[in-house]
Amino acid sequence: MNIEFPILITFVGYLLLTLLIGLVAYRATSSLSDYILGGRRLGPAVAALSVGASDMSGWLLLGLPGAVYLYGVNQAWIGIGLVIGAWLNWLFVAKRLRIYTEQANDSLTLPDFLENRLADTSGLLRVISALTILVFFVFYTASGMVGGAILFEKVFGLPYLSALLIGGSVIVAYTFMGGFLAVSWTDFFQGILMLLALIVMPWAVMNELGGLEQTLDTLGKMDANKLDFLHDFSLLSGLSLMAWGLGYFGQPHILARFMAIDSPRSVPLSRRIAMSWMILSLIGALGVGLVGAVYFADAPLINAETVFLALANAVFNPWVAGFLIAAIMSAIMSTIDSQLLVCSSALTEDFYKRWLRPHAHDQELVWIGRIAVLVVAISAMLLALDPQTTVLGLVSYAWAGFGAAFGPVIILSVYWPRLTRNGALAGIVLGALTVIGWKQLNGGLFDLYEIVPGFLLCGLTCILVSKLDREPEKTVVLGFRRMESDL
Repeated sequence: MNIEFPILITFVGYLLLTLLIGLVAYRATSSLSDYILGGRRLGPAVAALSVGASDMSGWLLLGLPGAVYLYGVNQAWIGIGLVIGAWLNWLFVAKRLRIYTEQANDSLTLPDFLENRLADTSGLLRVISALTILVFFVFYTASGMVGGAILFEKVFGLPYLSALLIGGSVIVAYTFMGGFLAVSWTDFFQGILMLLALIVMPWAVMNELGGLEQTLDTLGKMDANKLDFLHDFSLLSGLSLMAWGLGYFGQPHILARFMAIDSPRSVPLSRRIAMSWMILSLIGALGVGLVGAVYFADAPLINAETVFLALANAVFNPWVAGFLIAAIMSAIMSTIDSQLLVCSSALTEDFYKRWLRPHAHDQELVWIGRIAVLVVAISAMLLALDPQTTVLGLVSYAWAGFGAAFGPVIILSVYWPRLTRNGALAGIVLGALTVIGWKQLNGGLFDLYEIVPGFLLCGLTCILVSKLDREPEKTVVLGFRRMESDL
């Protein structure tokens, strides 16, 4: 039997399952709230794994194992920073944002929430916020589609264009049909698949290499630095890696899950599930990189980021390999679908409904949301036509852009009643521009990850401008106090 056949069957079966989930979610979607936030009825487990899967993307199965394969366990510092950031986000933001977005005129998107929270009647804050989301996410989505197409291309030998169209079409299909419910349910199953793959892979390879002790002993003899957490560590590099955790406070696709949890009382259980999944998955990804370094010691990989894929093909039978390769695609898909939906929500709720059809009925808005998914997806696929397109360069600071532009604003909006519209607006603009500008510089202090200066300047600007601004209206302060009373 040709190895591609069982892999193809397993993979196609997985893709058909995602389409089935989209169809079921289609039947459960009747209003704009359903399409954008799932009617705020995500259970704690679905919310938790949906956050994890949409957050980690292909980085968890491609980027991180590849970095560990090349450099060793010192690459774990970024994972430590992410764990701390994610935990703090769940602990300090999730519950307050869930309560406040519902109280603030049932806000369905972040721009909608900021407008209602800060009583902005001009619509400027919503427009700037939505444009920031659209610009970063269209390019981010395009880069994800490039990654998915390259995976199809390498596994099945398809031409790049065919691979791009097939991968993109499946993601668009279930997002188009089921909206937030389809995305969250598929992310739930994708999260389980990713975790199983990351547990099975290093365990199985270590057994083939003679067990944990033998594997680590061999790796230590090959290159002891790969087992040194502090190898090549400096204050600047350590701070840059740990600073990735700051990004969580401003990621629209993650914050949307907080807004959609079925009840504020579900947040603690959801947090425990999410953090357990995240820690186990990161440990598994580190393990994949380390066992890959030993397994391929005599025949090093040309592309380190293919270590998971190479191990799947080398160690497992074709049926299991198909399952593991599907895990990689699921990681990529789970982020792209979330990004598509956030962009669709911004176009529907923050532009179409806000400016063109304020009184449009729910069915019209749901279909506008579906059309917006197509528009954004087609735009992203056009940008992704060239696998070497420069959009890949934007991924490195898209995370920083969202974290710096929205992170401090979201934190202050749920903790500080004195925040004003002008303070938030100035912070968002300066945070985003700082990230973009800092990225163009290098050497010395400019080697620091751009989210650090962007986050700090955004937060300080929000506070300074708000202090200089006139005090918020009494209704705004009363709304804040009502949110706090419901905690």
